[in-house]
Amino acid sequence: MIFPLSYTLFFFCLILGIFISISSPSWFSIWIGLELNMLSFIPLITIKMNFYFSESALKYFLIQALGSTLFILSSCMLLSFPQISPPLLLTSLFLKLGSAPFHFWFPQVMSGLIWPQAIILMTLQKIPPMVLISYLSMNSNLIQIISFSAILSAMIGALGGLNTMQLRKILAFSSINHMSWMLISIAISDSLWIFYFLFYSMISLSIVVLFNILQTYTLSDLMKFNQTNSIHSLLIPFNLLSLGGLPPFAGFIPKWMLIQLLINNNFFFTLIFLLSSALITLYFYLRITIFFLLLTNPSMSIYKKSNSSLFSLISNSFLFSNLFMFFLPIMFLLF
Repeated sequence: MIFPLSYTLFFFCLILGIFISISSPSWFSIWIGLELNMLSFIPLITIKMNFYFSESALKYFLIQALGSTLFILSSCMLLSFPQISPPLLLTSLFLKLGSAPFHFWFPQVMSGLIWPQAIILMTLQKIPPMVLISYLSMNSNLIQIISFSAILSAMIGALGGLNTMQLRKILAFSSINHMSWMLISIAISDSLWIFYFLFYSMISLSIVVLFNILQTYTLSDLMKFNQTNSIHSLLIPFNLLSLGGLPPFAGFIPKWMLIQLLINNNFFFTLIFLLSSALITLYFYLRITIFFLLLTNPSMSIYKKSNSSLFSLISNSFLFSNLFMFFLPIMFLLF
C-alpha cells in the first residue's frame, strides 16, 4: 500500500514543518514547525482505519505532545532558569527522537505501521530533533548527556533486536542503534552526522522498498517467500549487511570515519560500547540473511520469469545500486 494522491498535502506539510524547524530563528517558531510536522504525520499513519494504525497514531500523538510540552516549557524557562532549561530542552528532543532512555515508544509505534510509514518515521521524522540537538551541542555540559544517551541507545538498540521475529521491530531497534552513532557524531562534528544520516537513509530506504514489494513483515514471511529468484537473494543480504556496517559495504564508510574521529578525540570508552553494539546488531542481521544463504536454489532462477516488468525494473535498479555501494569503499581506498 502506498499513500493516495489526496495525502500529498499532508506530506507537503510534513516537509514544510521540517524546514520551518531547522531554519527558524526562535524557539517558538521551531516549536510551531515541530507541531506542524507532528500533525501532518498522524493523518499519514491513519491512512486506513484499523486497530493497528489507530493505536500507533495514538501512541505517537501522546509521546510527541509530551515532548512538545516539555520543549515549549523549557524554552520559556531559558532566560529565568539558564541552568535547568538546556537539559530539559535536550530531554524533550530525546523524547521526540526516540533516543534512549526515552526509546520505549519507538518500536511499539513501528510495529503497527506499514513500510511507507515506517521509512518516514525512521528518516524524515528524525531530522528536526537531531538538527536542534546539534544546536545544543555547543554547550560542553550537554555533550556529556548526549554521550550518555548515545551509549544507552547503542546497547538498547543492539540487545532489543535479539529476541524479536518482526522485521519492523528489528529495523526499529536498528534505528535506535544507528541513532547512537549519529548522536556521538553530533557531539564531535556537525558535518559527519549529516554524512552518516544520508548513508543510513539511503540503505534503509532500499531495504524498506524491498520488504514493501515482497510484503514481508516477519522472519517467517521471508521463509515462506519463494527463494528461487537469485536477484532477491543478493539484494536483501547486501542491504542488511551494509546497514550493519560490515566492510567492505558502503555502510561501513561513515562508521569508519567516525571511529577515526573518536580515536583522535580520545573517546575510547564510548567507542568500546559502539563497536560492541555493532557486533551484536550484525548478529541479528546475519540471522535474516541465513535464510537466503541456506534456502536459495539459484539453478532454478533461469527458468523463472518475472511476473511484472515494473517489479523486474525496480529489482535490477536496486541490484545495480548495491553493487555500486559494494565497490564504493574500494574507491575510497584507491584515492
